[in-house]
Amino acid sequence: MHQSYKIVFLFLICLAWNLSKSTAQQAINPIIHADVPDASMIRVGDAYYMSSTAMHVNPGVPIMKSKDLVNWELVSYAYETLGESDDLRLEHDKNMYGKGSWASSLRYHEGKYYVSTFSGNTGRTYIFSTEDIENGPWKQQSFRPSLHDHTLLFDDGKVYMIWGGGEIKIIELESDLSGIKPNTERVLIKNAHEPIEGDIMLPAEGSQIFKVNGKYYLFNIAWPRGGMRTVIVHKADKLFGPYEGRVALQDLGVAQGGLIDTPGGDWFAYLFRDNGAVGRIPYLVPVSWENDWPVLGVDGKVPMQLDLPANKSLIPNIVSSDDFKRKKGEPALPLVWQWNHNPVDKLWAINGKNGKLTLKTDRVDQSILTARNTLTQRTIGPESMGTVKIEVSRMKDGDWAGLSLLQKDYGLISVRQIKGQKQLVMQRSEDRHEIDVESLPFTGESVLLRAVCDFSERKDEAIFFYSIDNGKSWKQLGDTLKMKYTLPHFMGYRFGLFYYSTSQPGGQVDFHYFQITDQVKL
Repeated sequence: MHQSYKIVFLFLICLAWNLSKSTAQQAINPIIHADVPDASMIRVGDAYYMSSTAMHVNPGVPIMKSKDLVNWELVSYAYETLGESDDLRLEHDKNMYGKGSWASSLRYHEGKYYVSTFSGNTGRTYIFSTEDIENGPWKQQSFRPSLHDHTLLFDDGKVYMIWGGGEIKIIELESDLSGIKPNTERVLIKNAHEPIEGDIMLPAEGSQIFKVNGKYYLFNIAWPRGGMRTVIVHKADKLFGPYEGRVALQDLGVAQGGLIDTPGGDWFAYLFRDNGAVGRIPYLVPVSWENDWPVLGVDGKVPMQLDLPANKSLIPNIVSSDDFKRKKGEPALPLVWQWNHNPVDKLWAINGKNGKLTLKTDRVDQSILTARNTLTQRTIGPESMGTVKIEVSRMKDGDWAGLSLLQKDYGLISVRQIKGQKQLVMQRSEDRHEIDVESLPFTGESVLLRAVCDFSERKDEAIFFYSIDNGKSWKQLGDTLKMKYTLPHFMGYRFGLFYYSTSQPGGQVDFHYFQITDQVKL
């Protein structure tokens, strides 16, 4: 090869290598490929904190921490349960699916952290406060009514909440946050989705307000009919307006969130995207400023690569395997676990020495959707696989125990006992009908069960496997679960460890471990 060609060739190799290295060191959207919707974010020093929606799982209002805006870890929850009513406890045919607590607002003010939320079940607005966001304890206050998609604002010695749908309102809170100051409610923006031309399917909601350089910026989303979720920003020189609004971003349906800055002075918008069965997943969008307006995106688009540190695995900081072994002083359950509805404490236990989770029953249920003490973790994308080992020797007739992918149209693989005989069953729900897809006799005392999820390019499919030789070989049971994100549950699919009785309560099962991986090899 001629010497000049060699130089060019080597230059191109180095350029390609540097480009690939640069890309590998950049963050990739989505920053979290899992159900973390309705985020609210703050920065305190060089630490970022984010709260998210809990819905019907407990403990509620997850708090996450990051040092780089990209890689997050669970550090706390604002509450254990919202209360003890029938719908929160899954009793008397009542539930809080799709309700529970929704979009939260996270703030830091004069050395204290505040996170507020609201609930359609209780009809109340909640404010939780602490001096230590990572360790608590949290103080709870609540009042009526439930202020939908509100944002909390500390401003000039007063405390406000802004909320609403279409028509955005503002109220002032009592100085001790115990309730609403009388006669302070007023309309802030009459028609917040007016900047969008055409018919509106979802009026402006998801309010988040920010004060930057003395000006007020109110973020909302709206959904034009036949279009996509759209970010709207209103700006004002004074809190009570007048406000001027404009469309700030309309790309890929990435919307709802707010502003965050870095210690170095860079700005981003944190938003989320509806992404099928895995749920609503967070994105970061760079922000520049022009004439005191935040300009979202790059040429109006959401970039897939960001000039931020590269994404690491969501394991173990967002989801994690668990062998149920505990050292002295460790909590019974790591933060990655949440119960479906309120747990019944007398019916579950962790044996930290032997490494097992024991579930018991004391009543009859007919479906996993009504069963209490289903222990859940998020599924993650683009692929994830959950595996459990379960001991079933003390089950009773009519009992079901196993591993589920929990949503309204759920799928599960289970051990079922009928007339003293056990079966392995793959079941799924379609349009409120439960279908036993396949079952076969099972005579062992323990079995490994597995669920494999494929969310890549919104494929949203899952298949179930079992092993009776301690994982040496695996066999598929049943068919493919076509996962669907449904509004009655309003949450991405979750792995769930479950046990319920349909005829004779009083049995028990032991889960010896749960393993999760994002590297699926079948």
